[in-house]
Amino acid sequence: MSDIRLDKYLWAVRIFKTRSDAADAIRQNRVLVNDAYAKPSREVKVGDRISVRRERVTYSYKVLDLVSSRQPAKNVPLYCLNCTPQEELDKLNVPHETIFVFRDRGTGRPTKKERRDIDALMDGFYFDDDDDLDDID
Repeated sequence: MSDIRLDKYLWAVRIFKTRSDAADAIRQNRVLVNDAYAKPSREVKVGDRISVRRERVTYSYKVLDLVSSRQPAKNVPLYCLNCTPQEELDKLNVPHETIFVFRDRGTGRPTKKERRDIDALMDGFYFDDDDDLDDID
């Protein structure tokens, strides 16, 4: 076997649960092969570097060997080497800032004044991405 489709390889080494999930991620430019965007039908060769972006983390893999059928999890290291840097993995443990406004049970919906107070509180924490881009220009 000299080469295999990218979507089939990502499915076979268990990076994606289904082949269609892999193809969708590739079409949405979440997968790079040797630092270039690819199509699901791109041929993967031994030695290629694959980067997969999921949420905030970009995972990096090196193709060690080609395989066309889905492998058990214990066999995946024979075909794919996970080269993800530690600083990318640390992004998984970053706490998310959440704001929870506590209301006593049975108090009902907020009044108009309470809603304004809540909105004023949220204005300090919420940043719209469009507003940030306008400030740069």
